[in-house]
Order: sequence, then C-alpha cells, then structure tokens
Amino acid sequence: MKGNVKSAARKFIYRESTVGYVFALPFIIGFLGFTLIPIVSSLYYSFTDYNLIQKESWIGANNYMRLLHDERFWKSLKVTLRYVLLSVPSKLCFALFVAMILTRTTKLTGFYRSLFYVPSLIGGSIAVALVWKELFSRKGLINQILGIVDIKAVSWFGDQKMALIPLILMTVWQFGSSMIIFAAGLKQIPGTYYEAAKIDGANRFRAFLHITLPGLSPVILYNLIMQTISAFMSFTQAFVITQGGPNDATNFYALYVYDNAFEYYDMGYASAMSWVMLAIMSLITLVIFKSSKHWVFSEAGN
Repeated sequence: MKGNVKSAARKFIYRESTVGYVFALPFIIGFLGFTLIPIVSSLYYSFTDYNLIQKESWIGANNYMRLLHDERFWKSLKVTLRYVLLSVPSKLCFALFVAMILTRTTKLTGFYRSLFYVPSLIGGSIAVALVWKELFSRKGLINQILGIVDIKAVSWFGDQKMALIPLILMTVWQFGSSMIIFAAGLKQIPGTYYEAAKIDGANRFRAFLHITLPGLSPVILYNLIMQTISAFMSFTQAFVITQGGPNDATNFYALYVYDNAFEYYDMGYASAMSWVMLAIMSLITLVIFKSSKHWVFSEAGN
C-alpha cells in the first residue's frame, strides 16, 4: 500500500504539469484569498445587516431598496458619471495627441516616451495627490500663475462647481499607459496608406480621419473600456484632496462605499452598493461593446 502511494506521489512530482501547478499555486492562493472569496462574501453580506462587530443578520433585499431613497447615493452616482464623461474622453484625446507626436522618429524618442510615461507610474499615489492639493490650494502655484495675468484667485476646492476640475486634470495627467498603447497601435498602421492618401491629395486631417482613426479603432475600444472602468473606481484623488467635499461635490461612488463600510461600519449596505456599481459598469461596458460594431474596423480604410 505504501509502495503504491510512493509510486503515485513520484509520478505526480515528475509529471511535466506539476511544475506549472507549483508556479501557479501562489497566484491561485492569492486569487482565492483576496479576490474570489471576498467577492462571494460581499454578495452574501449585501443581503445582511453587518457592522464588522456583531454577527450579521439576514434582511433580504432591504439594502438594495434603501439605495432607492438615499440622496447621497444618487448624488455620488451623478458625480461619478460626470467625472467619467469628462475625464475619460479628455485623457484619451490627450494620450493620442502625445502618442502621435512621439511616434515621429527622432534621436530622443525613447527618452520622451519614458518622460511622458512617468506620471502614470506615480500619478495615483498619495504623495502626488498631496502635491496636487497644494498646487490648486488658495495660495498654490496655479492661483499664483492666474494672478500674474490679473485673474482673481479661484477657490478650487471650496466651490462646488470648480472642485471636480482639479481631479479631472489629475486624471488626464496620468495618460502614460494609454499613450503607450496608442503609440503601439500607430506603429501597426502601414505607411503605404498615408502615401496613397498623399498621392490622392488628402491633407493631414483627412488622413487622420480616414486612416488613423479607423486603424486605431480596436485600440481606442480597449483604452476606452479600461479607462472607463478605472475612472469608475477612482478613490485616491477625492479621499486625499477633497474628502468628498464641498457638499459632496466630489463624493465619488467608491469614496461613498468606503465611508459606509469603514466610517459608518455599515458593511452590508456598502456591499450592496458595490454590487450595484458592478451592474452599472457591466451595463456600460456592454453598451460600449455593442456600439463598437459600428466604428471598430480590423483594417484602416474599411
């Protein structure tokens, strides 16, 4: 019996697939412990009254019904949607503009690409958010520059209408990852397309409209989906810079989820909010995919 067990163990150890299982084991453990199990747990807690201290009690769909009457929930959703609609297109347009500049062949192209990518590496950190807060403070650099041209200082974080602008600009500043992907996509468009367009008398704008955009449409779709998801999950900027103020003008959805979970200890309600956001993001992603059939082309010029 022992010999059979040793033989089976030896066969398993020397099997080629065993090495793959061993190397994949840390990821599998991490995925189960930090992703799958928390996801399933949050779905269960969304139907309970749970405050992290007392044992949870089942309340059915009460948390979801409560969302319908929560004014702060609707306001946070509205603020987040406005932030997504303004920041994502601006970020992608700026990333594409910089990518087109950096794809021109020069001796310093590699240096410039690295330089422009740095903001994406550090842009979401707490330290940079604090720097951004100082830049747009009452006596910050931005207001000092405005003062030079005789423009009155702006209360960026004290005015409900202006508070979202610095956060959007910070997001646009983190354009590096999208820029690199756009640059790779631009390299895949054959130069013969532009040569043919030039012979036909097309100017740069028409070449961009009829060659560059169709050729980049799959890349635009990818960047659009990834940046939209990222924008919906924005948290650091509002948490560090504005704490959701003034008067919830920058109270992002993720920040409101955090407040309910770790400030009010209403974990069941926060879990319900998280699943509602998952449904909203899934719906928006589906809409983007469905609409992409009308503007995504596999080859330029189709």
